[in-house]
Amino acid sequence: MANDETIDVDRMLAYAGDFSRYQIILTCLFSIINILSAFHYFGQTFSSLTPEYRCNSTSYNQTETLALECSIEFFKNGSKYLEEMCDTGWVYNDTNTYGYISIVQELNWVCSDSWKPVLGQSVFFIGSVLGGIVLGVLADNIGRLHVLVLANMFAFVGNGITTLSNNAIVFSISRFIAGCATDANFVMMYIIVMEYLRPSMRTFGLNICIGLFYSLSCMAIPWVASWVGNWRNFLIIISFSHVPVLLFYFIVPESAQWLLSKGRTEEAIKCFQRIAKINRKTIDPKTIEGLKVYSNQHINKKQENSENFFGLVKTPNLRRKTLILIYKSMILSLCYDAISKNVNGVGMSPFVVFTVTSSTILPACVFILAVQDIVGRKALASGSLLVSGTFSACAGIYLVFVQNPEPIVILTLAIVARLGINIAYNSGHQYAVELLPTVVRGQGVAVIHVAGYGATFFSTQILYLADFWLPSPEIILGLLMISGAMACLFLPETLNKTLPVTLADGEEFGEDEKLWQFAMCGKNNTESTTTLHNDFDNLPRY
Repeated sequence: MANDETIDVDRMLAYAGDFSRYQIILTCLFSIINILSAFHYFGQTFSSLTPEYRCNSTSYNQTETLALECSIEFFKNGSKYLEEMCDTGWVYNDTNTYGYISIVQELNWVCSDSWKPVLGQSVFFIGSVLGGIVLGVLADNIGRLHVLVLANMFAFVGNGITTLSNNAIVFSISRFIAGCATDANFVMMYIIVMEYLRPSMRTFGLNICIGLFYSLSCMAIPWVASWVGNWRNFLIIISFSHVPVLLFYFIVPESAQWLLSKGRTEEAIKCFQRIAKINRKTIDPKTIEGLKVYSNQHINKKQENSENFFGLVKTPNLRRKTLILIYKSMILSLCYDAISKNVNGVGMSPFVVFTVTSSTILPACVFILAVQDIVGRKALASGSLLVSGTFSACAGIYLVFVQNPEPIVILTLAIVARLGINIAYNSGHQYAVELLPTVVRGQGVAVIHVAGYGATFFSTQILYLADFWLPSPEIILGLLMISGAMACLFLPETLNKTLPVTLADGEEFGEDEKLWQFAMCGKNNTESTTTLHNDFDNLPRY
């Protein structure tokens, strides 16, 4: 090896061992993070679950105040009337929830107080947006590992304070704090693991961890809630499960890419040496010198231009693509969250509905691995959204025209809708990364990601509309996803194409492509997009 030969991060990783003992340790820890993230994200769904309920007054027709009909009675008779008739309290049907008591049931947040759990869940997503931005900036300044631990401590504190809630104010504040953890408590570990895995194994390894452990965790969530019996105990378990993440300081390495970008080359070398030791490999001193040469060149090679996100909206073609990507991200995030939480109104136990629909996460990940590089990004994004939107809308139409709907029919439609949105959501982020020019890729993806989380604020509001008209969530979500599928047709394909580097490249990229042209229907450029992984590793995650 020549003294001036450079060794980049991927080559250095190969010398240290890129798919051996240490990588197994990291993927196991990433699997734990998947479990914690699933319980943190969907724990609020079951802590705020609204069971079937009726008025406890013997002087009132109890059958008229069953679950989800209360708000309609308000409009018919006025809120005072129903409150007076139900002054003796409410009776809850906990048969379908297997004896589990949510905060809604404990504090009687139904009827005129039904807005309180909705507010708490909405504020959670405000925290997700603001926390994602702040923690994303911190990640580029203090490191990925510090932010990973910090985000999980936000989850610990937020869920812990939630258990003290006895009014809407405390509940909302605590949910905001918990929301600040969302995304960073998962994606920072994603970045670290992806960086220390062999490039050819990244897509497979990460998707299998997500598909298997995130899916199994989601399926287990309602039954853990049922086992502990009530929402306070459930959130205590979720809260304290984040404490062991503090031990990651002793096991997980900091991002080598980030250390090199900050000029902390010696620390990056120590990370690789530690990996090599556990993998029973020895790194040659000349290889280390090659990394130092690469580091010096990388640090001294500053960005010659000052391009930022606003460059994406200056020219017409790039502006159109950027706005479509933002809209697609908003549709994906909003509909993914709403469909995942839409467990009421099916006529079956919400525990069973959530478990069955969550089982689609693993098949979705496997489907992406098998199909995405064959049919292309455009066809997969548009097709999966179209399927999910169609089946969701059909569920709503079925509820409109069938007086006594069969629960199995609604559940089947919900399963297909959940499978489609899982495919679209899990594959959607890569599409945006590939379409945006390199010079503004980090900032562009950050803005698109935050816009998606911001839209999630409305998912709870859409589900709340079922209190007034039961089919409304399915119909609204279905129409939104179909519109997202149509929007994706105006995006160019990226499979096997040379990706845009400059804003000028982005302006011209895919402009010769027709609306109904897909990768599986014709030949594309032979240049691979696999080199994108290095760019993707360096993205700030918000």
